[in-house]
Amino acid sequence: MRLTVREVVLGLRRAPLLSALSILTIAFSLFAFGLFGLVALNVSRTLRSIEERVEIRAFLADGTPVEAVSTAVGDIAAFPEVARVDIITPEQALTRARKDMGEFQDVFDAAVLPTSLEVRLKPGYRDPKTVRLVAERIRTYSFVDDVRYGEEWVQKLYGIRNIAGATGLVLGIAFAAVAIIIIGSTIRMTVLSRAREISIMRLVGATDGFVRRPFLIDGFLKGVVGGVLALLLAWVAHALIDNYLIRIAFFEGGTAFLGVVAGGFIGLLGSAASVGRHLRDV
Repeated sequence: MRLTVREVVLGLRRAPLLSALSILTIAFSLFAFGLFGLVALNVSRTLRSIEERVEIRAFLADGTPVEAVSTAVGDIAAFPEVARVDIITPEQALTRARKDMGEFQDVFDAAVLPTSLEVRLKPGYRDPKTVRLVAERIRTYSFVDDVRYGEEWVQKLYGIRNIAGATGLVLGIAFAAVAIIIIGSTIRMTVLSRAREISIMRLVGATDGFVRRPFLIDGFLKGVVGGVLALLLAWVAHALIDNYLIRIAFFEGGTAFLGVVAGGFIGLLGSAASVGRHLRDV
């Protein structure tokens, strides 16, 4: 192992510019992928926050007994899809309406706003089909005059979420593939620069495993360093956008760590592929 580490250090000393170029190429390749990841993360969070606004509003008939309303609230709250049920009185509805549409506050009258039930759904149960089924179950109560949940809006939101998810998956795979190809080509340059050394090592009886180890460690370390640089660049980009354009979220600690580790494994795989191909040609 000591000899392997010595070979890695010697390789870095012999071609410092090529090593720096490899690290920078890995960093910028992962940085491009990281920017895409930031966009995907914030689009996903935005859609999730909008999705949380999906609700079902059941308007009750005038004169509905309080006991019947309380029983209905308990029944609806027990639905597996339902997270919370709130009773909205005419006064509360009037306050909300005046707050949300202040320019029309003189138009609203508490007498025209009926008591209603506001039903919030759990995550994973906000798709159009589930929302419609819950609304139909609520509509079966005899004292429910009307049930509304913005069916067209829910369908559009769900369609946008599906399109964003599919697009993100395809683009993510494409960005990852491009990054792997670029990193693999960069590491292959390092291997080719030491082709003579590899040939001599083979002539003196070095095994393929012994020849590979320094390159694998070298590729992994370059990948990790490149991943750290890419993370720093992504953080700078996030800070600039967050301060001067719009508020956006950054990767959580676990995600950032996985990104750096992924850089190391991409470097490792690139080295393994490049060395293996070269050893077959020697």
